[in-house]
Amino acid sequence: MRSYAIGDIHGHLSLLQEIHDRIAADRRRTGDDEAPVVHIGDLVDRGPDSRGVVEYLRQGIEQGENWVVLKGNHDRMFAGFLRDPAHQDPGLRGDLSWLHPRLGGGPTLESYGVAHAADRPVAVVHREATALVPAEHLAFIEALPTLYRHGEAIFAHAGIRPGVPLADQTEDDLVWIREPFLSDPRDHGVLVVHGHTAIDAVTHYGNRLNLDSGAAYGGPLSAVVIEGRSVWQLGPEGRRPIA
Repeated sequence: MRSYAIGDIHGHLSLLQEIHDRIAADRRRTGDDEAPVVHIGDLVDRGPDSRGVVEYLRQGIEQGENWVVLKGNHDRMFAGFLRDPAHQDPGLRGDLSWLHPRLGGGPTLESYGVAHAADRPVAVVHREATALVPAEHLAFIEALPTLYRHGEAIFAHAGIRPGVPLADQTEDDLVWIREPFLSDPRDHGVLVVHGHTAIDAVTHYGNRLNLDSGAAYGGPLSAVVIEGRSVWQLGPEGRRPIA
């Protein structure tokens, strides 16, 4: 029950393509063409080519790649803005909006051709965005799942609410949660693979595995291969075990 997983992408297409090359190399070494590749969410925002990331993943799935792409909180905010410029995601602080520089919606819309998106009237920006973002991109993002299970691992962008059965987890928690998930030491019955909370390097906490190594802030994009609950990070030279 092997699977591959990739951390928060945040508009970095070139890093994503490099990571897929590493996965392809590991596939060749193992002879495994069937293991799914799980993208942990946050395809967009902050980085230079969110449009390219969405199109690359959308086309790959359309062409039959065994890829799973999960919805992150940034992806949900992007779709929410396209549907309604006044949309306020329930997980976002009331004094912030998706176009605030801290969130990075401006660079996402700029990758679609909406210039200076964070510095102009919202109504104008929204009108341009709905004209320039392809309908198939919005449909792709809105249809992304928020939870995936394979073998002894489950995958969710932010994590899970401890003590709540998987079938009862809410989308808000799956794309936004930090506490009490991050500090909970209990065994969840599966290895929870997530991103959302940026750290310096991929870290295995025993009950969970955080893949967000800060690509949004100039850090690397990370990928791992998971077999049971054993984890290896994929680097330029191949596998390195994660303790």
